[in-house]
Amino acid sequence: MGPAVTGPGCEPYLDGFLQEPIAAISSLIYIVAALLARPAPLPYAVLVAGIGVGSFVQHGPNPPFADLIHDLPLAGTLAFVAADAAAHLTAQPRRWWWWAVPTGALVPVILLAPVSADLVQVGMAVAAIGLTLMRARRHPASRRRILLALGLLAVGGVIGRLSVSGGPLCDPESLLQGHAVWHVMSAAGLVVLAPLLTRSRR
Repeated sequence: MGPAVTGPGCEPYLDGFLQEPIAAISSLIYIVAALLARPAPLPYAVLVAGIGVGSFVQHGPNPPFADLIHDLPLAGTLAFVAADAAAHLTAQPRRWWWWAVPTGALVPVILLAPVSADLVQVGMAVAAIGLTLMRARRHPASRRRILLALGLLAVGGVIGRLSVSGGPLCDPESLLQGHAVWHVMSAAGLVVLAPLLTRSRR
């Protein structure tokens, strides 16, 4: 037998239902995060749980439609955070279509041009982070929570990036996979951010 084939996150692919079991199982932390995200608007909790489901599907059975299931709730969460920050900064009600429309518009892009969809999601992340930092600057009471949430996301992101296949932290034989660490730290960041999100804006 030849050497095991590793996925982009460094973990070796396995035959069976869970192709990347460590990444798949660690994805379930987002469902726990959705339950802990209190008080938070229901759409936010559903989107965070959706990240867990989508990530589990992608790292588990990985069907042909896995990209859509994985990317859509992630994009929706980014759009929701950006929309909530924009509503807070402008003292306007958060409209559902501020986040739902751009999320829905991403569906054909994910299906037809996955690379372009990834770039769009990077742009959504930049918008969400930028607006959230503006929120922290304008409202000092929220600053500590926002910086903690973004810090968890940033550190988790760096660990995940350094742990990709061929990266300096990649160890295919380790049970502690960097991508799983990213799952845990990003889920924690989403929980920390949750109390700032408004529940009554319609």
